[in-house]
Amino acid sequence: MTMIDDKRLEAEIDALPARFQGPGGVIGVVSEGRVVARRAWGFANLDDRRAMMPDTRLPICSISKQFTCAAMFALCGEPEALDARLPAHLPNFEEPLPTVRDLCNNQSGLRDYWALTVLHGGRAEQSFSRADAGPVLARMRTGHFAPGTRYSYSNGNFRVLSDMLEELSPEPLEALYARHIWQPAGMAGAVLTADTRQPADGVVGYEGNDASGYLPADNGIYWRGDAGISASLDDMIAYERWIDATRDDPASLYQRIAAPQTFRDGKPAAYGFGLQHSRLGDFAFTSHGGALRGFRAYRMCSTEARFSVVVMFNHHGDAHGAAQRLARAALGLPHPTSQPLRGNWAGQWISRETGLLARLEAGRKTVSLRFGTSVEALSEAPDGSLASATVKVSRAGEDLLMERPHENFAERLVPVAAVPPVADTGIAGRYRSSELEADIVIECRDGGTYLWAEGFLGTGRPEIVYPAGPDLWIVVTRRSMDAPAPGDWTLRVTRDAAGDVTGLTLGCWLARDIGYVKQA
Repeated sequence: MTMIDDKRLEAEIDALPARFQGPGGVIGVVSEGRVVARRAWGFANLDDRRAMMPDTRLPICSISKQFTCAAMFALCGEPEALDARLPAHLPNFEEPLPTVRDLCNNQSGLRDYWALTVLHGGRAEQSFSRADAGPVLARMRTGHFAPGTRYSYSNGNFRVLSDMLEELSPEPLEALYARHIWQPAGMAGAVLTADTRQPADGVVGYEGNDASGYLPADNGIYWRGDAGISASLDDMIAYERWIDATRDDPASLYQRIAAPQTFRDGKPAAYGFGLQHSRLGDFAFTSHGGALRGFRAYRMCSTEARFSVVVMFNHHGDAHGAAQRLARAALGLPHPTSQPLRGNWAGQWISRETGLLARLEAGRKTVSLRFGTSVEALSEAPDGSLASATVKVSRAGEDLLMERPHENFAERLVPVAAVPPVADTGIAGRYRSSELEADIVIECRDGGTYLWAEGFLGTGRPEIVYPAGPDLWIVVTRRSMDAPAPGDWTLRVTRDAAGDVTGLTLGCWLARDIGYVKQA
């Protein structure tokens, strides 16, 4: 029996609206199949003062991935049953194809298709129809690592999976969800809202914060399989109770998707079948987050502890952080603390494998690492290294050793000298990517440098380009169709023997090493 600290949990819940400020939210805590906390606060729609309620349906976004994988097991038995269907969805792929299991474990090496919409000329607010996904995926010729060797989050993995399921089944995806999961679990309100312009229950998601104010997020994407489900707090509580009720049945759908996975080299993988694997205190947890502009969600579950937490916001609050605080309070665990930094960590380094810049910016107690999609906060460990739950960095002379076990990635990064913030007009021009069949244009004007993309989705907005090092630039994307946006792209310049610019390589954590050739 897991003892719940009811008083500490209640105090933590009472503090949530002030600690994670925004228009509204819901939380639920389940222990041993019993609801120990169920709370809604604020507004689902500020303009009509519609209250947020436990039965208000919110987009659970990428939490949908585990439902797609569960539907796959129910329909196919094993992912290998779909392997023969995959080539038709990647008709131009020139390298060894991943397996469907690689797709489910985010080990495919396929670049994230939402990140690629930026390079196809997509704008944050424009419509992205169901038919638009196919051309992004079909254009793919290469991956950014060999299948099964690394972990990299790729929404397209699950979009392809859902398309293959609907090819095989006489039922649409929402019917598979309903028959195999929603109905057995008692999720009476769950629905597939693939068109984000048509949210359930009139709920509105908000961008912004307390300092800038909250504005309705304008979403126009159609997503299916990788996301798309809307569910209320009561629906998600029913899901957690169903997981608890079937925890001892190895043939249950949740036990099947929660089975630990490995990389090709046999090392354990921290992600599989739409679930992240981690530990909190003495217990193993499976979890997943979800994000759309204006919404954040997170759920975590330990079948060992018979304990679950669900958090959903209609704003950009840290749903993961809120769920962690609730779990620690309920289980009697201390909240992590950081000590003042002893060393000077500021600097930047380049990863040869990924082609990405890693930048460390030091605060008083934590160091911010800019390498992936989101900024990672690292604390100083007793051995003098910096670490978080997913990454460790340490010094080796001037080099930086970075270990990311959950990605099966470890590398020695080399330092990059900073350069004066002066534009190099030699990089201006048009560049073509054969990988994407799309262009980027760089313009230098009035002392600044700007980049935009042109592709089958249109002409994107100009993004600011900052010099970072010799022939190295940072392109900043803070808003895109999906959320969070790709973040920082690393732009590397290629020159010929005469020193003239001949091409570029552009990449971010979600989509690496995309080559461009300068056009005449």
